[in-house]
Amino acid sequence: MNLMGLLEWSRLKLFVPIIAVLFFFVGCTDADPDHVEATDNIIAQEVSVGVELIILGNVQDAGSPQIGCVKDCCKDLFLNPDPTRKVVSLGLIDYDHHTTYLFDASPDLSSQVDVLNEKAGFEHSKMPDAVFLTHAHIGHYTGLMYFGKEAINASRIPVYAMPRMGAFLSTNGPWSQLVLNENIALEQLENEVELQLQEGIVIQPLIVPHRDEFSETVGFLIQGPLKSALYIPDIDKWERWDKSICQLIQQVDFAFIDGTFFDGEELNNRPMDEVPHPFIVESMKLFEDLSQSNRAKIYFIHFNHTNPLLIEGSDAVKQVEDAGYHIARFGMRFSL
Repeated sequence: MNLMGLLEWSRLKLFVPIIAVLFFFVGCTDADPDHVEATDNIIAQEVSVGVELIILGNVQDAGSPQIGCVKDCCKDLFLNPDPTRKVVSLGLIDYDHHTTYLFDASPDLSSQVDVLNEKAGFEHSKMPDAVFLTHAHIGHYTGLMYFGKEAINASRIPVYAMPRMGAFLSTNGPWSQLVLNENIALEQLENEVELQLQEGIVIQPLIVPHRDEFSETVGFLIQGPLKSALYIPDIDKWERWDKSICQLIQQVDFAFIDGTFFDGEELNNRPMDEVPHPFIVESMKLFEDLSQSNRAKIYFIHFNHTNPLLIEGSDAVKQVEDAGYHIARFGMRFSL
């Protein structure tokens, strides 16, 4: 079923076709803002039924503090680590079926699985029932190593990946050992083809443009029994995509999207065109014509160690929140 079929299945009330658009020139507008449902009080309370999504990490692949960094953003953190500074990952809890799922296997996977189990009220030794990978950059798959014989020595944990991603894991050590020893069981995803995990949970990968040295890069549409979420932690500039991020935001309840860099002034040791993420200031300009309720769906995530959104109370935080957007924080929970 295509994306529109997924949205029909979930009985969302707003149906807008996805169109290719060059955002640099035209920006975003609401198709019909009067018919967009408000998203107040969207962070979940403590629940033990239904489906819940949890933020398990919000930092870019190399973490925070980052190796070799002597800037103010990192030097104190080497002495006084912040336990909430974990590499990007989402967890999904299905209370009714006693299952958990991970989106991205970060280097912080061990502690993230423990947090996921604690929030779910499950045994701390429980492994995820499946893992969904976005791509082959270090923050998004290297946590798989903890499923190997040097660690938990897991048995056939389903790992869902696109074809190139799966081939990369199968043919390159040490990841191939996980496959040979049946610590993980690779399951192939197809672009825009939905996968039903349990009754009421549907996952759909969406290929996005990114630096695809070893694999494709995807985001995920995550449909729960009641609400839906979009997860795109990595993408090149929005105008390079053949889909409209604005239309997708209008069609989901939550959007966790690439916020790697606040602006182009953060890095002074490499050209920014080598890491062409959409700057948050660019995204906010692109989204400024969305209705307030649609802007409130957006949670920026995947912050580089230099990003001032990691600093509570910073001017950047105030600028983002005053404009009606949110910052994905470790431990936030959302009912789906």
